[in-house]
Amino acid sequence: MDDAPLPDRTSPHERAVASGGSTGRPKLIVAGTPAHYDPERSAPFFRAERAALVTGPTYHGMPFSAAWQALLGGQKAVVMRRFDPASCLALIEKYRIDRVYLVPTMMSRIWRLPEEERGRYDLTSIRAVLTGGAPCPQWLMRAWIEWLGPERMFEGYGPSERIGRTFISGVEWLAHPGSVGLPQDGCRIRILDDEGEELPPGEVGDVYMMPAHGTGSTFHYRGADRRTSRDGWETVGDVGYLDEEGYLYLCDRRVDMILSGGRNIFAAEVEAAIDSHPAVESSAVIGLPDDDLGQRVHAIVYSPEGVSEQALISHMEQQLVGYKRPRTYEFVDRRLRDDSGKVRRSALRAERIAADPPS
Repeated sequence: MDDAPLPDRTSPHERAVASGGSTGRPKLIVAGTPAHYDPERSAPFFRAERAALVTGPTYHGMPFSAAWQALLGGQKAVVMRRFDPASCLALIEKYRIDRVYLVPTMMSRIWRLPEEERGRYDLTSIRAVLTGGAPCPQWLMRAWIEWLGPERMFEGYGPSERIGRTFISGVEWLAHPGSVGLPQDGCRIRILDDEGEELPPGEVGDVYMMPAHGTGSTFHYRGADRRTSRDGWETVGDVGYLDEEGYLYLCDRRVDMILSGGRNIFAAEVEAAIDSHPAVESSAVIGLPDDDLGQRVHAIVYSPEGVSEQALISHMEQQLVGYKRPRTYEFVDRRLRDDSGKVRRSALRAERIAADPPS
């Protein structure tokens, strides 16, 4: 074979991320952009001044982007082998990290460290903490804003399909608590009902997005089909609403919504309320078959401190209206979410129905 230098070749696809989503069915999300990188046009959040901390597995979109954009931008990427809250803070201090991405589960684990331990580390190097991957509970975002300041906290939303994204700063969040921000990069967002009709501000429905360059411009699937509206807008199954100013608020994934007694209950909202109890590290809420209600709200709870069911019942009475509260509780001795903050509620539900099938 000729030993001359190989010609320059550029992949037509920047990345192909593997995903099981909420269903667990494997698919590839193949990016529609070529493997080009221009440091002058990189996203401001990823322009690390010294180093970016990569807290999650790099087969997920945001950790992947955090790692390679820091490296290609000429800065350092510090990659954690496995997330640990105290180690995360120690690495920020040691390497003077200025950019860090944390899913809400990681934020919760850090926040639950003893206050004296959290205060032991020098975090003055941080310029931006970005959370995403799942809606951040309001109580948790507010706690971090009070701890680090609103100028250093940010939240973003955007599926791996890149059909659109939103972004919000901590300063904006205080004026729009619970929002994941305004559309970015020229994308548009609208909320549709089950018949495909657009809903007004404040009405909950399916989140549909249109990227700046039109349908099909940002990705294609291997192993799955697109979900589109009649006029080509796309969704990944998230449910939410827009306010009068166009800020997006997420409720849950459509597949994880519980229908109990004829009323829609969002698992993520119930989980956020449970997780606000100081003795709970994580929870997963699912709907189980019920002869009377159709589905009953069932909570699976991981509490290393051993919170009692009665304590949770009392806590939830202060958090949610009656029909949203869990009817049954189950306590487990292992974490329910992985290091990327993901939980597969459909698998948890299937396991419990198989163990106790409806009569």
